[in-house]
Amino acid sequence: MLIGVPREIKVHEYRVGLTPSSVSELVHHGHEVQVERGAGLGSGLADAEYVAAGATIVETATEIFARADMIVKVKEPQAGERAMLRPGQVLYTYLHLAPDLPQTQDLVKSGAVCVAYETVTAPTGGLPLLTPMSEVAGRLAPQVGAHCLEKAAGGRGILLGGVPGVPAAEVVVLGGGVSGTHAATIAYGMGAKVTVVDRNPEALRRLSSQFGTGVSTIYSTKSAIAELVKRADLLIGTVLIPGAAAPKLVTRDMLKTMKPGAVIVDVAIDQGGCCETSRPTTHAEPTYVVDGIVHYCVANMPGAVARTSTFALNNATLPGALALADKGWKKALADDPHLRNGLNVAGGKITCKPVADAHAMAYASAESVIG
Repeated sequence: MLIGVPREIKVHEYRVGLTPSSVSELVHHGHEVQVERGAGLGSGLADAEYVAAGATIVETATEIFARADMIVKVKEPQAGERAMLRPGQVLYTYLHLAPDLPQTQDLVKSGAVCVAYETVTAPTGGLPLLTPMSEVAGRLAPQVGAHCLEKAAGGRGILLGGVPGVPAAEVVVLGGGVSGTHAATIAYGMGAKVTVVDRNPEALRRLSSQFGTGVSTIYSTKSAIAELVKRADLLIGTVLIPGAAAPKLVTRDMLKTMKPGAVIVDVAIDQGGCCETSRPTTHAEPTYVVDGIVHYCVANMPGAVARTSTFALNNATLPGALALADKGWKKALADDPHLRNGLNVAGGKITCKPVADAHAMAYASAESVIG
């Protein structure tokens, strides 16, 4: 199979779909890999490293999309990239379709086979291709939140960990999953007063066991969130429903009760965000202010630490890439129900029910498309 790796073109996205070591594995399996010139530079990976691994360097993304049987990316294809997709071509990348109707419509129209990292599952449960980036985003959230709390950045002028005689900031984390746990870990390590909210009793028990009395855990109800929002200096939203739009847990009315200069970091923004006032931003212009509250809603947070993120992502995505290349997409998905759960769009049909439901569009099971 001919596999293509275009350079990411989303604003300030520096990750790359395949590392040279991943290319080497694919070449070892008998596949041909073409990489757009400069695709890895943002992650510190030179073209020469790809050539040494067995790849061919091509000059433009147009060549990649025109030739490749499978496109391996990191972020969702932008409008110009979607226009180059063709029927039967495999696209293996993050998609986050539930909050993105234009992308969904374009992928359906393209006839391409679109496997989304974020809905691939594991035999033990969880979302193994989303996990590494959730870990990175969770660990970044208190870091960027601490910066946004600085007065020069528009915040309250509070040091996250406080100092002797002056209280630490109050950090509220919505969601106790992968991102939420890592956010709590870093915020607690920075000395903040941390509360994690979740509706899963098992998640609350796990967090309590992990942190002891160092982190408070609260069962999620609307009234509990409303009360915690009032107290928060930094609110980190990490709630995830696989494949579906994130629930809007923080309303505009709740926002009006927050302290002036408080900060919201909405890690869930890829799936639409869990705050009513959240909208996607970029690393170029990461924040905006609503009702005196600083919002940080960058939709590709891990892109800021591209080298770490690229290697962590490849560790998780390479087995799927090898399966799709070695067997072809139909057999690979037929053989592996967990990889099959990643199929979101194929042959002009939506094969992920939460995506179909989010857009009130027709749904076809992956099994029916595979035949």
